[in-house]
Amino acid sequence: MTEIVLFSGGLTRIEEHGQSTGIYKKPVIGPVELSLAGLAGDIQADRRVHGGPEKALHQYAVDSYRRLAEQLPAIAAQLLVGSIGENISAAAVDERTVFIGDIFSLGRARVQVSQPRSPCWKIDHRYAHDGVARLIAETGLTGWYYRVLEGATISSGDRLELIERLPGAVSLAELWQIWREHRPDPAILERLSAAPGLTPSWQKKLQDRLNWLRANSGTPEVARTLFHPRQG
Repeated sequence: MTEIVLFSGGLTRIEEHGQSTGIYKKPVIGPVELSLAGLAGDIQADRRVHGGPEKALHQYAVDSYRRLAEQLPAIAAQLLVGSIGENISAAAVDERTVFIGDIFSLGRARVQVSQPRSPCWKIDHRYAHDGVARLIAETGLTGWYYRVLEGATISSGDRLELIERLPGAVSLAELWQIWREHRPDPAILERLSAAPGLTPSWQKKLQDRLNWLRANSGTPEVARTLFHPRQG
């Protein structure tokens, strides 16, 4: 059980790309309503890849900032909690200890882990440094999304506590590692695609890759995308 800090924000225009981003968030002062759509007042620029019921909240591991800073000393001072666009920060949890489908109490609310976050190009823009998103993808320091099972009014200082882990659950770290393998074991892909609580879009891309592997088992290369710079 660990205390949380909440972050929320509006949109910032990226003029050179003709787009907007919601990655610049600030600490939430006082209580805020959490619904199935996420935190009241928190805005996502591109609803195709951010937000919605399957990605209502984003959490990033506190220790991941330290691990990134060790490999990116040029921007270490910028790698502060809350800077990567997360809604929730809490110590003592990361991709190795959090599992797909895990149900947490978040104050009086209940949330469920739905998928990892796929890093996008806006992370590089946020830190004005090329290669941050790619490093996140390579190391698996992705953070994760929650769906909201039961909304409530919540505040920074509330506690995040694991209340249920589903049978057959897989860790975020394992899911990301297998997804990035050149030629993963089809049996493992099948198990991952059936992970309880996994968001349907991830179920589909795991199943699509599994089908491709089975249909092209004799070919030397696997058609897949390891890193898409406009995902989120």
